[in-house]
Amino acid sequence: MGPARAVEGQSAFDCSFGAGTARVYDNKDFKQEPAKSLSFGITGIDTKAQLAQMKTAGGSGTLRLVLAVNATHFLEVATEGALNITTIYEKDDAKGAYPAVHSRHFALLGQPIVTQYQGFCQAK
Repeated sequence: MGPARAVEGQSAFDCSFGAGTARVYDNKDFKQEPAKSLSFGITGIDTKAQLAQMKTAGGSGTLRLVLAVNATHFLEVATEGALNITTIYEKDDAKGAYPAVHSRHFALLGQPIVTQYQGFCQAK
């Protein structure tokens, strides 16, 4: 038997991220700004095919899975080429939820923006 996987036996999660920061490249330097909270679902988790779906109020997108020891990474390459990464770690039994981190790497009008959020996911 291999190492434990964070999403083992789960097919979907609801994730909420209340805390986060954004770093915006402006005037030859990265400036820190607060990031708005966000939430989304991850559904259709297929660890054998290493695929899943991200569900947001704005639509859905295909995710690739990378299985790691005690964590699972979900990678999304958005239509415009932005990269979004969500990592779900093993369940924290005391909290009854899975600690998670969500990062976005994109640019708006050529201006680099990197965001990172910390939060939790609940198995559905």
